[in-house]
Amino acid sequence: MGTPHRRDPYAGFAGHIRRTFAESRPAWPEPVRPPAGAPNVVVVLVDDMGYSDIGPFGSEIGTPVLDRLAERGVRLTNYHTMPLCSPARAALLTGLNPHRVGYATVANSDPGFPGYGMEIADDIPTLAQTLHDAGYATYAVGKWHLARDSSSNAADNRRNWPLQKGFDQYYGVLEGLTSLFHPHQLVRDNSPLDIDELPDGYYYTDDITDQAIAMVKSLRAHDADKPFFLYLAHNAVHAPLQARPEDLARQRGRYDGGWDELRERRFARQLADGFFPADTGLPPRNQEEGEDVGPWDELPPDQRRLHARYMEVYAAMVDNIDQNLGRLLGTLEALGELDNTVVVFTSDNGGSGEGGAEGTRSYFSRFAHHPRLPGDWVADVDRDPELIGGPRSTVHYPRGWAMASNTPFRLYKRHTYAGGVRVPFVLSWPAGLHRAPDDDGVRTQYQYVTDLAPTLLELTGVRRPAERAGRPVQEEDGVSFVPVLADRAAVSTHPEQYCEMTGNRSYYRDGHKLVTLHRPGTPYDDSEWALYDIRADPTERHDLAADRPELVKELSQAWERAAWRDGVFPLPDPSGALARRGPAEDRLVRPLTLLPGTPELERYRSSRLIAFRSFALTVEFACHRAADRGVLVSHGDQGGGYSLYAENGRLWFAYNEYGRLHTTDAGPLPAGTRAVELTATAEAGLRWRFTVSVDGERRAAPPSVHQLIGMAPFQGISIGVDRKSPVSWPVYERHGTFRYTGALHVVGYTPGEPGPDAPAVITAALREAAAAYE
Repeated sequence: MGTPHRRDPYAGFAGHIRRTFAESRPAWPEPVRPPAGAPNVVVVLVDDMGYSDIGPFGSEIGTPVLDRLAERGVRLTNYHTMPLCSPARAALLTGLNPHRVGYATVANSDPGFPGYGMEIADDIPTLAQTLHDAGYATYAVGKWHLARDSSSNAADNRRNWPLQKGFDQYYGVLEGLTSLFHPHQLVRDNSPLDIDELPDGYYYTDDITDQAIAMVKSLRAHDADKPFFLYLAHNAVHAPLQARPEDLARQRGRYDGGWDELRERRFARQLADGFFPADTGLPPRNQEEGEDVGPWDELPPDQRRLHARYMEVYAAMVDNIDQNLGRLLGTLEALGELDNTVVVFTSDNGGSGEGGAEGTRSYFSRFAHHPRLPGDWVADVDRDPELIGGPRSTVHYPRGWAMASNTPFRLYKRHTYAGGVRVPFVLSWPAGLHRAPDDDGVRTQYQYVTDLAPTLLELTGVRRPAERAGRPVQEEDGVSFVPVLADRAAVSTHPEQYCEMTGNRSYYRDGHKLVTLHRPGTPYDDSEWALYDIRADPTERHDLAADRPELVKELSQAWERAAWRDGVFPLPDPSGALARRGPAEDRLVRPLTLLPGTPELERYRSSRLIAFRSFALTVEFACHRAADRGVLVSHGDQGGGYSLYAENGRLWFAYNEYGRLHTTDAGPLPAGTRAVELTATAEAGLRWRFTVSVDGERRAAPPSVHQLIGMAPFQGISIGVDRKSPVSWPVYERHGTFRYTGALHVVGYTPGEPGPDAPAVITAALREAAAAYE
């Protein structure tokens, strides 16, 4: 047994201690302060925004605030990031390649390998931790997506939540996407908020900006000098695409000309601004199988009208981001601090092609994550065109608009071609970066997302520590690009970089780029490499692999070495292992009892009770009177879900099938009813067949319906109320959240057997978990 440790309370004290105050001499520790004149830092990170979607990068969308930032700062036109959000965020906030941090992909998996750990280790300090330790105030608002989805609930240890990673305050959504009108789970600091409904006119982008402004104002009310780091991570413009009516109205009719015309106009502006060599060509429309885009002019008129509306919504979201940035910068200007604030604006990855060739008004059925969807699966539920972009629709634009967003590059988010990894980047610091009169601020040097953290530390004068909490920290991969900011003739500080995402690979070295478009199930060999000289061919049109086999071999071997060094292996394959979850999740498929008054159950926790399987839920009443009414249980929202409710003395079952509402009258609900049971039987074709019973008496039920899979239901389970985005919009219009007026005893969920279409790896895991519980 070791010797107990006891620290001498006077050890290291700089004063003098005697028996009384009068005989003793006090001393105070020197407070930690940043270097004199250290600037504030604001990093604005947008989600899924393409390279050309803001004015300074060629867009027609009005972004006057960003235009002014670019006029006073610099534009990095050759800035690269990761092709998906969690890896890009991990790299941005740590300065390390994301596989080393444990984010080989988004934080929605846990296959049990080091590169997929989805947690930032204690020996990897975040930018927030380093600045906080140096005396900065640190704030984060918006999207986090660095906590594993299974760790986003109120029972988690929170070790990978924002406050444990260096932020003083946080407000936003821990997961990767949400409704902008009805966010599914807002978190303040370390606590999920229990919210029934949001104010009229609520819009999430406005809300997180309000919160950021309030944090800055509060800081200045208490300390006039302390610099701050604000990480403002938008969920916009990630799907589902939703815009305020007044913002949408300004975009009406602007995209009737289609994506081909838009792409050409944007590219012409980029060439005029000197982004690329004058002889750079615009690639043909994306033609790769499953990623292809057809000519706009060949679409039927009704499809053109629908597709144009999708892009109007997207443009309105970009417009709103710029407006809100203006409000934030206006606050800094009123405080007299705008000139001494480093402002960075960029995107986590390129524009998303997840909407498919035709787009969708039912994002969660399009984004269903199943290898074999049945032939009758509907990936685009028809909606009134006037609902598109509002709280009743879950929109994603067609990939033709993603191609235009990524102008002039090929492919999309998820790909290691430029469309997935080249994004806009604007940096402004009027007090610290002074351009020569003939310097237009355009920088064409290659830089990488891991470079941002060391760059910001150099600009603030803060040194990254060699150790933290008595432990050595891991070395950075990024390199500061301050020389590039100061001098447009400076050489890139980042000459070499590997990339990997869901099997897509690339390797950059001194202007040459080796890249793959990997097809799942095909070998990872040298036959899939393409080679480009992106100095002369930045749009990756001319494959040099056949002409330069020796360079292909050299760079592919360099990729292999980097991959082993940084924890990239194993690579994804058709085994389905990426969907596997660790044994700690076994507890999530046990029967669950929920009491009245329980806060809304978190999305992922709720989904484990029903995903790909049969299930039963039982509502037990403490007291039901004839006049009692309201929601008994609800799970989901306008994107998909189900609810049981009492109205006009009758029991009703609502099933929202990805936007298609089925409402079933299940008969009288008399006074004294003891229990209502809903049973879902998983059938072939990814279907559920429901039965409803009242005190053991079987009642009417809807026909067979498609199961809710993937990210649906997106909102979690609520007892006695339908919070925020409702399952049934007609019920919401009549009654709002419709809180039950009687007294419930409990609601119990009993997960059943996996269905016949459950992916094999999930079926095995569910059965193992059930066996362990039994």
